[in-house]
Amino acid sequence: MPRSFLLPFLVITAASLGSGRAQAQGPAPTTEQVTLAPGDSVRIVVWRKPEMSGDFIVGPDGTITHPLYRAVRVGGVPFGTAEVNVRNFLARFEQDPQFVVEPLVRVAVSGEVGRAQVFAVRPETSIADAVAQAGGPSQFANRNQVRVLRQETGGRQRELVVSLLDAEGTAAKIRVHSGDQIVVDRKRSFFKDILVPALGIVGSTASIYLFIDRASRN
Repeated sequence: MPRSFLLPFLVITAASLGSGRAQAQGPAPTTEQVTLAPGDSVRIVVWRKPEMSGDFIVGPDGTITHPLYRAVRVGGVPFGTAEVNVRNFLARFEQDPQFVVEPLVRVAVSGEVGRAQVFAVRPETSIADAVAQAGGPSQFANRNQVRVLRQETGGRQRELVVSLLDAEGTAAKIRVHSGDQIVVDRKRSFFKDILVPALGIVGSTASIYLFIDRASRN
């Protein structure tokens, strides 16, 4: 079977809290399957009406936090429903409004990257793409273990661990979720993080031994 037919059937497997490395990812969700949450954004482009176009933030009640669209609900409902709500609103101004509406989910990228901040990205954005939008990993980044902290249903948090070293790996396949926190940790140095602390422990132990030895002789 050709590879192009296999990819849509890949699924994510990851350990629960704390450890596991994510495996494979299924197809990216369609726009209709996306549900925006407070803090996410919606991009609206209305034909020949720049005053009605832009990126607008979703408020706590699911409506758009902008005076023009404040009564339009786009969060907490399937995005297909959100698009209908926008269409109904624009129909007040013209009979057949020509517009495009696009969901943008909120993710945070921090750690050893060029520009650590919160981004509004398309739902089909991969973990690797999100890190790239944050300026990419720095020279000190641990590219083999990037942590993704993800909120599950019910408020439970799960941690995925992916690698940026494989261009075709999980980081390129797993799509971002609303509220994801992507953390690029600093890679460990054998000399600084392991050898020096170990020598410190050995030195402390030797000092204690010498102190006890001198005390016993006196």
